[in-house]
Amino acid sequence: MAAKAPAGGKKPKKRKRKMRLSLKQKKMNITGDSYKDNLGWSTDVGRTLNDAPAPKGPETLRVQCDSCGSMLKIPKPKKSRYTVTCSYPECGTEMKFE
Repeated sequence: MAAKAPAGGKKPKKRKRKMRLSLKQKKMNITGDSYKDNLGWSTDVGRTLNDAPAPKGPETLRVQCDSCGSMLKIPKPKKSRYTVTCSYPECGTEMKFE
């Protein structure tokens, strides 16, 4: 059977827990702390401001036609397989590159 409520209809008060929020100096280990700030520019990785930027590769390729020997400038292809048609009016040869 369940316990009866106290006479008067009041609920018992809950007890509050007290917490200690202090740090004791003797428990802290100062020699074991090895944190160092690494803010700002890093000196050992990447390029510095005095270095010249890396040269870019050509955005066009030079290809020589197989049949007529004329030099063609074509834009750098995005795929590994591509076809080039000679721009010389009498030639019109198609070259396939893989």
